[in-house]
Amino acid sequence: MEIIPAIDLIDGKCVRLTEGDFAQKTIYNESPVEVAKQFEAAGIRRLHLVDLDGAKAGKVVNWKVLEGITRETALVVDFGGGIKTLDEVQKVFDLGARYATVGSIAVKNEPLLLEWFEKYGADKFLVGADVKNEKLAIGGWLETTGVDIIDFIRKYMGHGIRQLFCTDVSKDGKLEGPSLDLYRKIIQHFPQLQFIASGGVSSKDDLIALKEIGCKGVIVGKAIYENRITLGDLTAMK
Repeated sequence: MEIIPAIDLIDGKCVRLTEGDFAQKTIYNESPVEVAKQFEAAGIRRLHLVDLDGAKAGKVVNWKVLEGITRETALVVDFGGGIKTLDEVQKVFDLGARYATVGSIAVKNEPLLLEWFEKYGADKFLVGADVKNEKLAIGGWLETTGVDIIDFIRKYMGHGIRQLFCTDVSKDGKLEGPSLDLYRKIIQHFPQLQFIASGGVSSKDDLIALKEIGCKGVIVGKAIYENRITLGDLTAMK
């Protein structure tokens, strides 16, 4: 199981939200590039970089942070938040991200996303499925849809996606533990999926539990910044 630290961006700073609520924001570091360097120094190889400003605005905002991280580190970066146009997808790759992370557009504009898959290959995209009560939440978690998570995954695996992360928004940022039952259900339905868990991770024990149920990766955010999980723990879990 791969450990994937998260850096969430607002105003170019490293922040975390609670339950996706922009009003419940904590700033952890003024320099995301320095945070990324610390992860790399600890032996981490991959980074989940989220432009929360972009998710809210509907267009990518924090380009400079992406460029800085890919220039200053060798981390494999997946980057998302507000990607809505082909030009933005191209820029994500031009600035050094390995994967473009997509969420809302996979729900709202499937034909456009399939055009991107055709141009770049589905394996260049990381699909993010944010859920509340097993229904997708989009637009930086601000809007809940009626789309069922299992149906959503089945459809996009049919389109060639092999890598997907799922965040239970009700758990995210609360340090109450991940949604093991939901993730177990997804893995049982789609054993061939490179499934990445996200949201609620609060301890090394949570990482062990996620590994035991078959997760191929886990995105860890607030637990690192609150020192619930150390960089040494992450390295040891690799």
